[in-house]
Amino acid sequence: MGKSLISGFSGGVQVAKAEDGNDAGYLLLSPTLAVMALTLAAPLALLFLYSLTRTTGPVLEGGATLAQYAEVLGREGYRALFWRSLDISAVVTLATVALAYPMAYFVAFHAGRRKFLWLIALTIPFWTSYLLRVFAWKIILGYGGVINSALISIGLISAPLEFLLYNPFSVVVTLTHAWAAFAILPIYVSLEKIDRSLLEAATDLGDGPLRRFLRITLPLSMPGVIGAALLVFVPTTGDYVTPTLVGGPQGAMIANIISVQFDRVGNWPLGAALALASMAVVGVLAMLFVAAARAAAKAAR
Repeated sequence: MGKSLISGFSGGVQVAKAEDGNDAGYLLLSPTLAVMALTLAAPLALLFLYSLTRTTGPVLEGGATLAQYAEVLGREGYRALFWRSLDISAVVTLATVALAYPMAYFVAFHAGRRKFLWLIALTIPFWTSYLLRVFAWKIILGYGGVINSALISIGLISAPLEFLLYNPFSVVVTLTHAWAAFAILPIYVSLEKIDRSLLEAATDLGDGPLRRFLRITLPLSMPGVIGAALLVFVPTTGDYVTPTLVGGPQGAMIANIISVQFDRVGNWPLGAALALASMAVVGVLAMLFVAAARAAAKAAR
C-alpha cells in the first residue's frame, strides 16, 4: 500500500515536471514564434486578403471575390509559366544532386583527415554575393562571353552560339551552380553517418564496389539526397533574380510575372493570387518530398 502511494506520488511529480518542462520549452520558443508570426504569417494573411479583392495598388477596398483565382487557373499563359517553373526547378534539382553526390561521396569516403579543408574549398565560391555569381555566368554564357570567344578564337564556330544565354538552358546552368553547396552538405552528412562495418560486411560477402554502392551506400544516403532535393527545388521554383538576368523572355518563371503584376501593372490582387497559388503547388510537392524522405529513412533502418 505504501509503495503504491509512493509510486503514485512520484509519478505525479514526474508528470508535473514534464508539464513544467513543456511550459518552459514553449516559453523559450515564444520569441521565435512571435517573429515567425510577424514575418511569415502576417504577410501571408495580407496576401490572402489582397487576392480576394479587385483593388488596384496597395489600398484594400471592394468586396471579396474569387475572380483572381479563376483568372490564374483559367488563363493558359499562367499555367504555362507554372509548368515552366516546375520543369526548370526539376531539371535544376536533378542536375544539382547528380553533381553534388560524387563530391559529397569523395569527401565522406576518400578525403581522410582533410575533410574539413575539402568542405571549406567546396563552399568558398559561395561566399561571394549570389548576384555577382549570376552576373559571372552572364559574362561566361554571353554572345561575346568566355565560351563564345574561346570557340571563335580556335575556329570551331564563326558566329556566337545564341542558345547559351536568355533561355531555360542558361537558367538551369546558373541555378545549378548557385545551389550546389546546399546539396553537397546534406548528402555529405548522410554519407558520413553510414556505418562502415556494413560496407566491410558486404565486401566479405562478395559484393564488388558497384554492387556495394547500390545495395548499401545509395539506399542509406537517400534521406540526405531527398533532403538536398527539397532544399534545391523549393527556392528555385520561386527564383526571380536568375531568370531576370540570364533567362530572358524564354526563361521567365512564375516569380517574374508576379513581380510584373505588383510593380509595373499594379494589379496586386492578381499578383497575390499568383503567389499563393504557386506556394500551394510547391507546398504540396514539398510534402511529397518529406513523405519520400521518411519512407527512405524507414527503409534504411
